[in-house]
Amino acid sequence: MSNSKDKSPSEVLKEQLFYKKKQASIALEDAEIAAADKYSEGYRNFLNTAKTEREAVCAAIEKAKEKGFVPFDRKMNLKPGDKVYLNNRGKALVLAVIGARPITDGVSIAAAHIDSPRLDLKPNPLYEDHQLAYFDTHYYGGIKKYQWTSLPLALHGVIAMKDGSTINVTIGEDESDPVFCVTDLLPHLSSEQMKKPASEFIKGEDLNILIGSRAFKDDKGSELVKLNIMKILHDRYGILEKDFFSAELEAVPAFAARDVGLDRSMIGGYGHDDRVCAYPALTALLETENPEYTAITILADKEETGSEGNTGMQSAYLRYFIADIAAAFGEEARHVLSNSACLSADVNVAFDPIYSDVVDIRNCAELNHGVVLTKYTGSRGKSDTSDASAELMAEIGRLMDENNVLWQIGELGRVDAGGGGTVAKYIADLNVDTVDLGVPVLSMHSPFEVVSKLDVYMAHKAFSALLGRK
Repeated sequence: MSNSKDKSPSEVLKEQLFYKKKQASIALEDAEIAAADKYSEGYRNFLNTAKTEREAVCAAIEKAKEKGFVPFDRKMNLKPGDKVYLNNRGKALVLAVIGARPITDGVSIAAAHIDSPRLDLKPNPLYEDHQLAYFDTHYYGGIKKYQWTSLPLALHGVIAMKDGSTINVTIGEDESDPVFCVTDLLPHLSSEQMKKPASEFIKGEDLNILIGSRAFKDDKGSELVKLNIMKILHDRYGILEKDFFSAELEAVPAFAARDVGLDRSMIGGYGHDDRVCAYPALTALLETENPEYTAITILADKEETGSEGNTGMQSAYLRYFIADIAAAFGEEARHVLSNSACLSADVNVAFDPIYSDVVDIRNCAELNHGVVLTKYTGSRGKSDTSDASAELMAEIGRLMDENNVLWQIGELGRVDAGGGGTVAKYIADLNVDTVDLGVPVLSMHSPFEVVSKLDVYMAHKAFSALLGRK
């Protein structure tokens, strides 16, 4: 290996002055790479068992209880080291470990979302057409509709009954279960279809899920296939067709997350956006003991549709939670929030050499180069973003370096190429210093996204650094 004596003055100066990304598999020691691989096993299992926001909340609460967390009660006499959680309607979750510093010194927040693009069943979904039974759907979040055809789908969700009970539904995950699908047109007859723009290949109203073809044993009456399906559902769950009105049923890819690559360096699966940040934000908090600043992890719903509704980050539930925590110490929420720091834990695009024209390579994240710090997201002249301050960027960069977190800078594509948003702006609206930090993803919003195991592990280290800051 060459040393500084073998280098020219310009080479030495470049090393001192230029920014150069570090490739994780080269920069990291073998022991840390092994730790990343082991950590990713737990993440992959979480990805397979928490395909919906409700399932993610249940899995997170189970893990939290094992670590001594208890349900939050605003009448609690809180003290440093206490561990509490707030379950918001089974679809969003806030967890906190009370710190030693006065609450008015601010809190440390890692905020991720646990909803992902999918196909939701309509309120009245079941119908029959030419002796085939279907579920009618309304897609959720930003998807390429053609990617959801000819794909094995599982059904997850709940049906709320008038007697107050709730029926949990999971069909398609067990090997003995049936699966469902959206059919596609054969290439032999698709000449007209192929002339259309990709966005028009498949219409939203045509994303109907095939669920049956066998008629009820009776030669009289119509809709006998639908009747047979309804009988199966009634026998299994005790439901009537009108019970779909009070159901939340989601169709998601039926396959499990898998290692990708001969080197097993990556994980492919459904729902990396944003469970690949939610899981590290969760595990980082669960490992936080006796922090200086009160540490908080938020697992939010509805980000993919604008963070609206009472389980999304535009809701007041975080503000109310902080207010109740502050009140336990005789303080007010605004004094807490104004001194707080947040990492908006969301993914960013990873550079793909096959589609290089949509990104600025000098300002784009790459796989295996660590977590990506994103100063702003948005689109059309930085609209719909909070745009973190220079001071906050410097502080977070220092925090990452001090904790040996491999990180990089990244934007969400070329200027005017498109864009997107995160929950950052809604937390920043509370007068909290907020910046995006997360894992770069290939094939984002597809049914099979890809991430680097090393980047996932660096996300865990990054959120641990924030939540455990001094």
